Amino acid sequence: MDSQKVKSLTIGPEATIKNAMQCLNDAGEKILFVTDERGGLIGVVTDGDIRRGIINGLDLSSPVGKVMRPDFICLSRGVPDLKKKAKALMKKHLIEYVPVLNRNRELVDIISWIECLNGNGRPPQDMLGHPVVIMAGGMGTRLDPFTKILPKPLIPYGSKPIVEHIMDGLHEWGFHEFILVLNYKKEVIKLYFGENRRQYSVEFVEEDGFCGTAGGVSLLKDRLKSTFILTNCDTILETDYREILRWHGEKGNMLTIIGSHREVSIPYGVLNMANGSFVDIREKPKLDFFINTGTYVLEPEVLDFLERGGHADMDSLITLAKKRYPEKVSVFPSWGNWFDIGKWDEYRMSLKRMESVEN
Repeated sequence: MDSQKVKSLTIGPEATIKNAMQCLNDAGEKILFVTDERGGLIGVVTDGDIRRGIINGLDLSSPVGKVMRPDFICLSRGVPDLKKKAKALMKKHLIEYVPVLNRNRELVDIISWIECLNGNGRPPQDMLGHPVVIMAGGMGTRLDPFTKILPKPLIPYGSKPIVEHIMDGLHEWGFHEFILVLNYKKEVIKLYFGENRRQYSVEFVEEDGFCGTAGGVSLLKDRLKSTFILTNCDTILETDYREILRWHGEKGNMLTIIGSHREVSIPYGVLNMANGSFVDIREKPKLDFFINTGTYVLEPEVLDFLERGGHADMDSLITLAKKRYPEKVSVFPSWGNWFDIGKWDEYRMSLKRMESVEN
């Protein structure tokens, strides 16, 4: 791995969890290597370690050292057949990276599975049997007047429609069964998919009336028999879907909400008070939130809360599920990119980002 990439994957133990999230996102990797002042490797931290720390109550300003794992697999520089031995370790321990240390235990290289396989991008994924339901029936009024001509799912995003971009991205993770809930301009959408062949299956279910952000999925009560993904048709989420499914299964969840980290700057001085007395003032603070991405993992039992063909919004369904299954509704914290391209400003911003990545 080149030295700049190695440098981008290292972090100090005093850096904050928030810094680590940013580093993981910038590097597009799942692991960081924690080094001391002299460059000695003292631990590793994965996105899963960070997620567990957040769920267990750690603040984003907490140091990385609190979630770091001091035990790690490594190799020494100068070992014969270094890549061959790294590949053997990856297979044995099911890991994707092996750090290489010099005699002073300083991090000098990182061998990734990509190097061992001489490949690029994500490894080939096994097919997943979980269907993906895409709510594609809305009128898309936030993108008016564009949506007076085209239904929102077919709004162009790069070289293809938004909904196809979402489906192709999920297919790369192994999903191959998509069900679109249609209403507004449904014939245009069906015509588009009817004219194009794909590597995955596409089915349609049609609402009789506008059923809200969740009501349309009630039409699939007899169709969905196992864990499924539910997503909006106007959000782009870059995250590890296999990790989400693993998280959902391990926790025994009925409903998992994927939350995306957002930092919001307050452009004012914020006053802290107690019993009407001034305590202190924070100038232009930055606040951290995890917001709803509009993508969920659900068990089919949750659909029992919906009247077939009736109107329901997702927030109401979540509230009902939480009331019935108080310990089985959770949030999967994600810090990958997320864009709500159903709004003009984010649509333009995401297009600029796509152009910059392609160039």
